[in-house]
Amino acid sequence: MSEHTLTVAGVTVDARHWIGGERVASTDTFVDVSPIDGSVLGEIARGTATEASAAVAAARAAFPGWAATPRAERARILHAVADAVEKRIEDLSIVETHDNGALLRSHRRGVMPRVAHNFRFFADWLLRLGHDDFTTYTSGSAAGRGHTNHVSWDPAGPCVLITPWNAPLMLATWKIAPALAAGNTVILKPAEWSPLTASLFADIAAEAGLPAGVLNVVQGYGGEAGGALVSHPDVRRISFTGSVPTAKTIAAAAAANLVPASFELGGKSPLLVFADADLDLAVDLAVEQYDNAGQVCLAATRILVEETIAQEFTRRFTEKASALRQGDPRDEATDIGPNIHPRQLEKIDGFVQRALAAGARAVIGGHRGEGQCYAPTLLTDVAQDSEIVQEEVFGPVLTLQTFADEDEAVRLANDTRFGLAATVATGDRERAERVTDRLVAGTVWVNCFFVRDLQAPFGGSRHSGVGREGGTWSFDFYCDLKNTVTSPKGWRDHG
Repeated sequence: MSEHTLTVAGVTVDARHWIGGERVASTDTFVDVSPIDGSVLGEIARGTATEASAAVAAARAAFPGWAATPRAERARILHAVADAVEKRIEDLSIVETHDNGALLRSHRRGVMPRVAHNFRFFADWLLRLGHDDFTTYTSGSAAGRGHTNHVSWDPAGPCVLITPWNAPLMLATWKIAPALAAGNTVILKPAEWSPLTASLFADIAAEAGLPAGVLNVVQGYGGEAGGALVSHPDVRRISFTGSVPTAKTIAAAAAANLVPASFELGGKSPLLVFADADLDLAVDLAVEQYDNAGQVCLAATRILVEETIAQEFTRRFTEKASALRQGDPRDEATDIGPNIHPRQLEKIDGFVQRALAAGARAVIGGHRGEGQCYAPTLLTDVAQDSEIVQEEVFGPVLTLQTFADEDEAVRLANDTRFGLAATVATGDRERAERVTDRLVAGTVWVNCFFVRDLQAPFGGSRHSGVGREGGTWSFDFYCDLKNTVTSPKGWRDHG
């Protein structure tokens, strides 16, 4: 057993790097702490430029063989990985709950089954991805007419994937699955606050038959391991989910090597509640924004309510939100678990206390809870240009503002630097169409929230991201599209 081998509630995890199909230790380590009770889960290998270079070299060496693997065989292996994940859902759920504090029941019933689905979906989409041929009928000259164009998706090469701590394995496999399906090799750098399921998954994928070097995992800090990976000249794609400042740093590194990069970043999404909405449904949608202790990039943290129903909406919301049970995420009765890290808790509280000092009023919450929890909070009397309305808190903190009509609702909704998502609650179909057409957001939900179909494009506008993922959009990013033009002339008859 390695000194980096941990036991989390009976589940064994090797916390060394996974490079070229082998476990690799580092000279230095960092400590992984559970947000549930502050207990030390273990020592994690701390990657540097040395491990980053080794991982890129392993991915580069494995790339030709994996890229040449027939589509059907790649798809078969990815389905085998999904099978293996489904057999380990309980282990993965237990480890991730201890590591990032999200509800155990959510991991068991939704998150980890989605991990398996990510692989099945992209394996199947690979097999239906067309190689469309078309004939040129119009051209700059008559000589170009009648030529055949053949479009193909060629694997790009080693891909660096950097993932966040709020839904570690689900968001990692949302990137890993299409990258591998496309024929690329991968170097994953998970967040240092929730590193364990990435290591466990590496073993699961290898046991399922994924060839050595096709998937590599480098643990460590963003500025060390992550920085070395995104600046490596042999990397051909970079995909990052996280903060805007980090994305700017990665974009600069990617630009130096002319490497395409995809970013899914923060949000400050609105929930627009019109007077004609089903009020109980609207309240349910608003309370749902506290899911995962508010640590969801898509969360509609700005509640915008039509003036005529604001008082009744607030009353019903307060009643329902106040009944939420906060505590140990392993308990089936818990609705909201702890926040990920003491630094994140400090950040959340700083936002709230500055807002209160500036004149905001806490309808509920406004303070820390027990342990590493922050009390579900709703703030009113907030100015549109205030920090609490404009900046992402990433905790269980919502603001409530009112509007007089559609124009004001849309103006308030669009008045931030973000554009990740929006939610609209209305009983009027025509209003829904008018409003959604005017909202600046990558995803708009109407009378629902967090419904995700992997066939649909996903990503943000403005400072919420660059690029789209999902279905063919993922393959467009992880591949170099090639068009082969063939003349009808010049062929010799070999018959």
